[in-house]
Amino acid sequence: MAIIITEINIYPIKSLGGISLHSAQVEDRGLQYDRRWVLADSENMFRTQRENEQMALIEVAIECDGLKVSHRKKDIAPLKVPFDPQTNDNQMITIWDDVVRGVRVSDEADAWFTEVLGKETRLYYQPDDSIRPTDPKYSITHEEHTSFSDAYPVLIIGESSLNYLNDKLEEKMEMKRFRPNLVFSGGKAHDEDNFRYFQVGEAKLVGVKLCARCVLTTINPETAEKGKEPLRTLAQYRKNGSKILFGQNLLVVEKGQIKIGDEIVLEI
Repeated sequence: MAIIITEINIYPIKSLGGISLHSAQVEDRGLQYDRRWVLADSENMFRTQRENEQMALIEVAIECDGLKVSHRKKDIAPLKVPFDPQTNDNQMITIWDDVVRGVRVSDEADAWFTEVLGKETRLYYQPDDSIRPTDPKYSITHEEHTSFSDAYPVLIIGESSLNYLNDKLEEKMEMKRFRPNLVFSGGKAHDEDNFRYFQVGEAKLVGVKLCARCVLTTINPETAEKGKEPLRTLAQYRKNGSKILFGQNLLVVEKGQIKIGDEIVLEI
């Protein structure tokens, strides 16, 4: 059975709404524009839905000259975020165990996010010369790097894996709950666990580490409401030690264009 790409998603501003694409450019640090921006507090610690689930209600769109950011429920004018930061304010942003250099985007962006989130917040962009190496324990060349993602450039999940989970849930969930970059049809549940090197479109990727899931998956991306699923059910059959696993993290081996309908060709 052919394994076919059915979704391509990016999340330009970390932990905000995603964007579904028909095609994308795979770059060294992941899909173009994916998590190149991050929100941080006054201490330069990154913000996510883990601490403020209301971030799920902020939507992002790509326009010709930058990003358009809007709130799904609040009556506030959309924010325009240019691709190039409007300041020279470089700061070191803490993301988990990493410290990554970012450039503050603008006073306007800071004011918008501070008003919407009710907490002092700044928006930063990761420039091309800001390099964040991936975990050397799972490196292939020790030159791989990533964006403001949690840890790796790309996340892939199979439709069969979600279908298997939904068969066990009282209320079915959509794939967007898990924020993957790539989704594919074909194969059995959790076949992606065993993906190693594969070609898709012009790009070549390699699976290096299963994705450990957190409470962010329990936040409904449509309503920002928080529950106990899917972690409660996943813990019954996808728990390894203290971690609940769903999806495979990928590193980029070769850059290139990919699109929906491309076949994933696994190396044997």
